Amino acid sequence: MLIPKSFNLGDRTYTVLVLPTMGKRGVMGATYFKAARIEIGKQSKITGAAYRREEIDETFWHELTHAILNDMGSSLERDEDFVSAFSSRLAQAVSTAKL
Repeated sequence: MLIPKSFNLGDRTYTVLVLPTMGKRGVMGATYFKAARIEIGKQSKITGAAYRREEIDETFWHELTHAILNDMGSSLERDEDFVSAFSSRLAQAVSTAKL
């Protein structure tokens, strides 16, 4: 999947940055609501191992789910279990979609 460089959500334009690694150890991605930015790492800051393409894609959908729920004002935005369960299913649906 091609990860977008930006997208519109509500009245904001989010920027998406794919970085060599994330600044924080043990994190694959992060969403910064005030800055309207999503960051995704390509490799582990702990082991240096590259993430698989599927992991990077799923991280994008995970962070996008946080952004959407935040835009909606939903308390589910902070529910990591919900965000992970939803975004993994979204990633599966998108990656297996037939055109």
